[in-house]
Formats: sequence, structure tokens, C-alpha cells
Amino acid sequence: MIDPFKRLARKGLFLFDPETAHGMSIAALKSGLVPACQLTPDPRLRQTVAGLTFENPLGMAAGYDKNAEVPEALLKLGFGFTEIGTVTPKPQSGNPRPRIFRLVEDEAVINRLGFNNEGHDAALGRLATLRGGGMIGVNIGANKDSEDRIADYVAGIRRFYSVARYFTANISSPNTPGLRDLQGRESLAVLLSSVLAARDEMAAASGRKIPVFLKIAPDLTEEGMDDIAAEALSHALDGLIVSNTTLSRDGLKDQRQAKETGGLSGVPLFEKSTAVLARMRKRVGPDLPIIGVGGVSSAETALEKIRAGADLVQLYSCMVYEGPGLAGDIVRGLSKLLDREKAASIRDLRDTRLDYWAARKV
Repeated sequence: MIDPFKRLARKGLFLFDPETAHGMSIAALKSGLVPACQLTPDPRLRQTVAGLTFENPLGMAAGYDKNAEVPEALLKLGFGFTEIGTVTPKPQSGNPRPRIFRLVEDEAVINRLGFNNEGHDAALGRLATLRGGGMIGVNIGANKDSEDRIADYVAGIRRFYSVARYFTANISSPNTPGLRDLQGRESLAVLLSSVLAARDEMAAASGRKIPVFLKIAPDLTEEGMDDIAAEALSHALDGLIVSNTTLSRDGLKDQRQAKETGGLSGVPLFEKSTAVLARMRKRVGPDLPIIGVGGVSSAETALEKIRAGADLVQLYSCMVYEGPGLAGDIVRGLSKLLDREKAASIRDLRDTRLDYWAARKV
């Protein structure tokens, strides 16, 4: 239940169109108007995933802080990690506005932003000034007009290697025409070979190996999931992020906004993305790290992602409805759930509902 103060704040923000409200929230974090979250560290929530140590398993997904304006402020809200981007080599304005739509009855968002961002140079300039050493990942993409999209991903690896704690290659946005074609097996093999070769070259030069994750869509066929799993394992990818937004509009109450094109996120994405997560876990086995994204709105839904096979989880759209205190609420709630389950580590609960979610028909 959202408390009266949050309800009032949400009502105020919702007077503005979604993109303006988003800009206002970035400005509030920059200014320090949003108070930091005071969390008592819980060693049961600490994990090492892909060689990195995360103080808690909750992250801010890419899309919120596209231009690396507020990564440290986000970490102070209680997130164990945050992911900037998607960033492309050249700045681009994205698709025409309006391009973000709230489906309030569904606690969902549809966006067709189209990788709007200020480009590599602007984001790198901001990340290079940070001194905190926080867990900040860099989500890389390709320009819409690029003649060589794979080269754009390679450029992202090289450009941000000195500042990224991990990389995410985003090939799953529905808002850049043809981008999801990179999930096809032949294209994916070339992409992974190129990106990981660039990473290995940079690692040899720097003495520091940065993990690379692949972010995939929830709208995959069984054959598509087979192909991605096979390529991820054969290329020794460091992990998967499951999943991006969906093109599905099943079960939505707001049928007017549902007609808007773009990717759907928020609460209605939870079941579909969690089922795909579990099916990918079945395919890749127990060792490959997976970050679960889609519809995380509470400690219970975060833990359910972990039970379905995720090592870590991310959120974004649900914060639109629950406010900036959501991260702290979830992290505190996870500690309480571990008390209830009498679990020594959150890792002990991973995969405990894997079979259930892998069998879900969504």
C-alpha cells in the first residue's frame, strides 16, 4: 500500500507528462532533494556474481539514468548497483514526443524512446569524475543510423572500459528498427565474438577483466531461447539480463493507452519476464549469472525472481508508481523475508521455484 505522502507526491508528478516528470526526478536527485536511504548492511544479502561483489541484489535498470547524470545518487537510495544508458556512440534525439505513456490502472509504462541519449563522450565525462567506486554498469547500444551496429557495441566496450564495473549489450529494445534481429543466432554469434574479443583485448592491456552481460527480450520463441542459450554458453558470456520490455498487451485494463506502440514495462511484465527467466535458467544451467528484470515492485516480487533463477534483480518502471523509497523498502523487506525463511543467504533461495515458473504458460 502506498502511504498518503507518496500518494500526494505521485499525484503532483502525474500532473506532468511522463517525460517531463522523469526530468524533474533526475533534477531532484542531482540537487540532493531526495534523502539518502539509511540501510543496515545485511551480510545475507551480499553476493559475488560474475566476479563482482554486490552488497544487496537490487539494481536500478538501464533507461532511467541514460546519460550517467545521477548514478551515485541512485546508489544512495539503497540500490546495490545501478546501470547507466543505453548509450550510443553518437548523440541521438530518439523518436518524436510524446513517447512515454503511463497506464495508471495497470501500474505500467509504454515507451518508444529509441535510445535517446547524449552519446559516449558526455556519459564518459561524467563517469570519469566519480570518486566513490560504486557498482555502476554501462549499458551499450547502437545508433539508429549506424552502418555497422556491431562496431558500435565494440566502441562502447573500448570507450567505457576504464570506468565500467560491468557492461550490458542491449540488443532487445523494440524501439530501434531491426535491433532485435541481433538476437538471431548467426548475428548474435558475430556480436558476441566481436564484443568479447574487444573486452579480452582491453583486459589484457589493463589487467582488469570486466564482465559482459547480454540483455534479451521477453518476446522470444522457444527456438529463440535455445539459440541465445547456446551462443551465451559457447562464447563464455558472463551473464544474461532477462528481460527488456514486451510488445505484448495481454490483460491490460487501459485499452486506450495500450494502443500506443513501444515496449511495455511495469507490473504486467512480471509474469512473462519471470517465466522467460526461469526457462533461460533451465537452458543455461546453474552457473551462468542472470539478472531478472520486469515488474519488480516489492520485496516479494524481487524474491520471486530469485526463486525463479535470478542471481540479482533490477527495477525501473515500478518506481514511477511507488516513489524513490522503493529500493530501501525492498532491501529491508528482503531481510525480513530471509528471517521468515530462516535462510543464511539469499543465494540459498535461488531456483527454489524454478520448475514452477519454467512451466508457466504466458
